[in-house]
Amino acid sequence: MTEVITIAVQTETLVRILLMGFLGFTLSMLITPLYTTLAYKYEWWKKPREKSVTGEVATVFAKLHAAKHKRLIPTMAGLIFVVSTALVTLLFNLERTETWLPLAAFLGAGLIGLLDDLINIRGSGKGVAGIPSKIKLLLTTLIAVIGGLYFYFKLDVTSVNIPFYGDLSIGWLIIPLFVLVVVSTANAVNISDGLDGLAGGLATSAFTAYAVIAFMQGRYGVAAFCMTIVGGLLSYTWFNIFPARFFMGDIGSFSLGTALGVVAMITDTVLLLPIIGAVFVAEAGSTLIQILSKKLRGGKKIFKIAPVHHHFEASGWEETKVTMRFWVIGQVAGVLGLILFLLGGGI
Repeated sequence: MTEVITIAVQTETLVRILLMGFLGFTLSMLITPLYTTLAYKYEWWKKPREKSVTGEVATVFAKLHAAKHKRLIPTMAGLIFVVSTALVTLLFNLERTETWLPLAAFLGAGLIGLLDDLINIRGSGKGVAGIPSKIKLLLTTLIAVIGGLYFYFKLDVTSVNIPFYGDLSIGWLIIPLFVLVVVSTANAVNISDGLDGLAGGLATSAFTAYAVIAFMQGRYGVAAFCMTIVGGLLSYTWFNIFPARFFMGDIGSFSLGTALGVVAMITDTVLLLPIIGAVFVAEAGSTLIQILSKKLRGGKKIFKIAPVHHHFEASGWEETKVTMRFWVIGQVAGVLGLILFLLGGGI
């Protein structure tokens, strides 16, 4: 009898979590026409990238995306799933110990991205329009520090789980670890947002994996939060697949990356994050390697263009082939992360 009751309770909880995802999808679909009307009316056009991160003229990038840049495509569409996720969470899933921190980080990073997008929209497009990278990094780090302090002092977390080993107590060092994970993940997702549908599909896989992990841990609020994001992302990706109707902008990529890092910390699976987000790691890593190579080897490059999704484009792959194959890798990585979670004693 007790087992029957337990199964019934878990079924009810699972239905509630899945319903959050459905609400996130539905609300995003309802918001999309409003966003589209405003975006085209007020010309929220994405300015094309004209310079690389190291300052050179981005000739390879311009050649690869010459046809796309002839179209006027609005940015800042991350507003759609940021607003829908926030509303669903605030109305139906506001649990202090589980959802306050990821939601606050999600919205805080979204505000930074929104400011960056607004500057891009109103800028001249010369160089890399938006908030200067150092200031953007500083603001993102500030969000992460505030989150890390809350994580340590309010949630009283002082250890990190090592798969196949157990918990390792690190005391206050959990704060700099939190900052490192959140800032790194935010930038990795931002770097990955470079092809139609790419970041949306990859983030959907990652948050789905973390929804499963959180559910198995009994962190139902976190699981519901992740599924709400998944619902919003599926709606966004419906319109963002090639040829994209709009781009998520930094408001989308920074909010997603920040929330993903926070969720990894809350579920105590930070060492599984590089596996679940393997494509994000590869994207950020390829950019770092390219920058170091150009600086240390007199301008010589490892990749034809970074991040690595553009390298495959420059090698002759169609944009859609790069996107869908990266999606497959992201899904396989998510499953591998779940396998290691189960085998490593993460429950």
